[in-house]
Amino acid sequence: MKKYLIPACIIVFAWACGGGAGAPSENEATSADTSASSSASPTASAGAQEDAKGIGKFTSVDLPATIDKSMVAEGEKTYDLKCASCHHLDDTKLVGPGWKGVTERRKPEWIMNFVTNTDENLDKNATAQTLLEECMVRMPNQNLSDDAARQVLEFMRNNDKK
Repeated sequence: MKKYLIPACIIVFAWACGGGAGAPSENEATSADTSASSSASPTASAGAQEDAKGIGKFTSVDLPATIDKSMVAEGEKTYDLKCASCHHLDDTKLVGPGWKGVTERRKPEWIMNFVTNTDENLDKNATAQTLLEECMVRMPNQNLSDDAARQVLEFMRNNDKK
């Protein structure tokens, strides 16, 4: 009986943590975004633009050319507390996809909207729904403040050396 307890706990933990086992590769994500926006009508193109930025209040995120190290440090604290159990910083999948290259695949608005408005994006955003289908586990809403989300984005940028 005891030999089944640890695997059962791991499965329940993985299911509860969200994320998933597969994210589209950089090429898959880029080609999907490109084909959706290049071959669409003006109305569909507006929908593709909305999809590229996610659903939420962030319509424009201005990023400075240099990375803010104090924001990176705060973002790392949030990552360690809320993200590291499901996401690696390289391209290795854990419960959720690895973070390497995420700031190259996704617009900053999409990242900010996804982490602050997770449930609505998973329900309505085509990119998030594709990730959910591949990962097969819903990312839980981490209830990040706007500031914490921006710090995590800066941590992601630093991880990608942008």
